[in-house]
Amino acid sequence: MPITVALAGDTMLGRGVAEGITPSANVDSLFSGELRAALAEADFFLLNLECCVSARGERWKAPGKPFHFRAPPRAAELLAELGVGCVTLANNHALDYGYTALRDTREHLARAGISCVGAGENLDEARRPVQVEVNGLRLGVVAFSDHPDDFAATADRPGIAFADLGTGVPAWLPATVGALRRRADAVLVTPHWGPNMTREPPPAVLTAARTLVEAGATLVAGHSAHVFHGVAPPVLFDLGDFIDDYLRDPCLRNDLGLLWRVTLDDGVPVRLSALPIKLDYSFTRPATGDDRRWIRDRLTSACARFGTAVHDDEGGLTMEFPRADRRERP
Repeated sequence: MPITVALAGDTMLGRGVAEGITPSANVDSLFSGELRAALAEADFFLLNLECCVSARGERWKAPGKPFHFRAPPRAAELLAELGVGCVTLANNHALDYGYTALRDTREHLARAGISCVGAGENLDEARRPVQVEVNGLRLGVVAFSDHPDDFAATADRPGIAFADLGTGVPAWLPATVGALRRRADAVLVTPHWGPNMTREPPPAVLTAARTLVEAGATLVAGHSAHVFHGVAPPVLFDLGDFIDDYLRDPCLRNDLGLLWRVTLDDGVPVRLSALPIKLDYSFTRPATGDDRRWIRDRLTSACARFGTAVHDDEGGLTMEFPRADRRERP
C-alpha cells in the first residue's frame, strides 16, 4: 500500500516565533489552513527542529555563537496538532540552552506523542535510529549533523549524533544505515549538513550522499542551508526552511521554500511532490504569483544539474523517481 511522507526543513520556533506561542495559542497562528490541509494528506510527517523546547537552561557558551533558539513547552503540542510524527534534533541548535533544555525537549516531544532522533543522553542514544510503522510499512529514520563538534554526544555526555564529513563519512554511519535496512522496509536518512546560505551542495555532501545511498538509504533528505537545493533521486540535498523569524536575503530568498511529499510504494520512492511555500514573519503559507514562479524556476534550475526534470502540476511541483534498478547515484 503506498504511503506519503511529508518532509520539512529547518523549523525554528524560538525568538520571534516563540513570542506568539502562548499557553492558549493554536497552530492556526503559525501555519495557514491551506498548508495544514496539504499536510493532512500525508501519512507521516518529519521535520528538523531548529531549537530546543524548554522553559529552563542557560545559553551555550561557545566563542562566536551568535544565535540561541528556545521555544516554550507549548510548541511540542502545536507540532503534534500539525501532524508531526518525528523530528530530528541533530543540528546546531539542540544544545542552545544546554543539557537540561535538551532533556526537556525530548520529554516534551515524547509527551506530545512525537518521536525524536539524532540526540540523546549519550553517544549510543544519539546515534540510535528510530523505527516507526506507517500503515503497515516499517520506516526507519537515521539522523546526524556535521556541525558543531562541541555539541557531539560522548559515552558519558548528552549531545547530538555528530559526523565530521570533512574527513570522509565515518564508518558508523553506513553501518547504522545498513543494519537498519535489514530490518526496515524503508530507511530515511536526514542529515544536517553543509554551510548556511548556499545555492548547491558542497563536494563533501555529494560524497556523503553517495555513501548513504550505497549503504542502503531509501531516501536522503538534508537541511542546513536555509534555502532549498536540487534533487538527485533518492537524495533531496536541502529541504530549505519551514518557519522562522529570519531576515530575508534578497538574492537567495530564504523566505521562499517548499513542503516536500514523497510517495513510497512497497517502501520504494516513486514520486516527489513539492508545495511552494512563503515564510512570512513567524507564519508560513502556500506561495502564490511571482513568489511561486520564482520557486518553480529556482527548483527547475537546481534540479537540472542532476538531470532531474520538474513538472509544474496543479497544486505543486512534481518529480518522478527512476526505477530502483536504473537509479543513478548523485
